Amino acid sequence: MVSPTPVTPKKPSPSRSRTPLFLILAVCLAPLIFALLAYYVPALGLRPQEATNYGTLIQPQRAMPDTAALPLATLDGKPFDLNSLHGKWLLVSADEAACPESCVKKLFILRNSHASQGKNVERLARVWFVTDNGEVPPVILDAYQGTHILRANPEQLAAYLAPNATAAEREAALKAPMWIIDPLGNLMMEFPADADPISVRNDISKLIRNSRIG
Repeated sequence: MVSPTPVTPKKPSPSRSRTPLFLILAVCLAPLIFALLAYYVPALGLRPQEATNYGTLIQPQRAMPDTAALPLATLDGKPFDLNSLHGKWLLVSADEAACPESCVKKLFILRNSHASQGKNVERLARVWFVTDNGEVPPVILDAYQGTHILRANPEQLAAYLAPNATAAEREAALKAPMWIIDPLGNLMMEFPADADPISVRNDISKLIRNSRIG
């Protein structure tokens, strides 16, 4: 009689490592945990800033005035329609013709910000509103060729650029800031008198880079 073949009991299969499962779970939960920490623990500095622009956005934006509301003239007395620059980003400043140091600084910042835009340089134009009938120094004319230098009545200009300024504040309100007008003709951003040139340039670069207009 043949003896039965002994049956060898099966060894239990080794349990699979759970490490990959934990790794997948951690990857899935990480964004949620990060978001919760950013929201509930702002001291960690994880929450993104609400705005990244350096200049102050103008709310509500103000449409470019027509020639009746803001008549302009070139230095040789020819009428100029600001709407002829429609479609370009306008870098704007205003000051008296003598152009003191503060005025020169604004013209310098806007010229350099404009020139640094590389292939997008043609999408911008510079405008300097002269608020009196004085003579612009030749050295300024030479240094800032390419800027549209336009004489404007300060009261009418203030009604557009600084409508909330009182009569006493009007002169300072016009002389201090720099502005940006978008290609649709809307006054949309203002920079302070003591603006950082690099920050102004970066703001302009971001506007140009992210815009589909102009």
